Amino acid sequence: MRIVTRPDFDGVVCAVLIAAALDVRRPVLWLEPSDVQRGRAGICAGDIIANLPFHPDCEIWIDHHATNAADRPFKGLWGDAPSAARLVLDYFAPRLQRDFSELVAWADRIDSADITRDMVLHPENYDYVLLSMTVSGEDRRDEPYWNRLVGLLREASIRTVREDPEAAERCRRVVAQNARYADILKTCTRMQGHVSISDLRPIADATAGNRFLAYSLFPEALVNIRVRFEAANPDTVVVNIGHSIFNPGCNVHVGKLLAAFGGGGHRGAASARFPAAQAEECLVRIIAALEQNQP
Repeated sequence: MRIVTRPDFDGVVCAVLIAAALDVRRPVLWLEPSDVQRGRAGICAGDIIANLPFHPDCEIWIDHHATNAADRPFKGLWGDAPSAARLVLDYFAPRLQRDFSELVAWADRIDSADITRDMVLHPENYDYVLLSMTVSGEDRRDEPYWNRLVGLLREASIRTVREDPEAAERCRRVVAQNARYADILKTCTRMQGHVSISDLRPIADATAGNRFLAYSLFPEALVNIRVRFEAANPDTVVVNIGHSIFNPGCNVHVGKLLAAFGGGGHRGAASARFPAAQAEECLVRIIAALEQNQP
């Protein structure tokens, strides 16, 4: 039995809940949605997938992304929820011996962007928000840390987790990275109508940072599109789109928009990956759709 999920905070919390419910001790298989969509996942009988697209070979599938509806009957749970972790909790609640309600409540807030401007600008004052920023799928070398975090959150309180030497160091690093990332965004972001476009491709080893910073730095934008090269494969371009959480008014379902480019996600946040050679053509179409701002 393997836990298969995505390397973001929602995925980590999904893994915590499944591991606690079924006493799974082996490392998580961390995948991106495109790995499942393009048949690179290697899913097999007994696998439990959460926060990722459906795969017919899995044992249980749980997800909340609007673009990931299954095309056949399945064992598990899919539906509208602020986080995949919320559905995992609903599904496995009878088998959990510990109260994870606080952890899942923060997964809900973080994954659905139900956070304040102060949380964006000063995450060091909010334990769960800061810890969530230490989890990013942009560097696969972090897999041991993701698995460590699953083990820590399964057994310990947030205060104890924050005091773990590795987690504490990564939290300190995030605060420093966010300061540099703000400078990068100011340099690499341009406005096109009501769309802010943060193109990080010219920046060598661009620091990852708070995904909500663009909304604070460019408050006139209704939506942000971030473009970067995939760290492990510079022949692949990664696009992330998010509705501004402080300036609502984007009518585009960005999950459905990026589904046409091999990606997907929610109405307000989505991602896609495509070959770098196709990037400019794809970006022109994506940005045009965002500028039109039609549902």
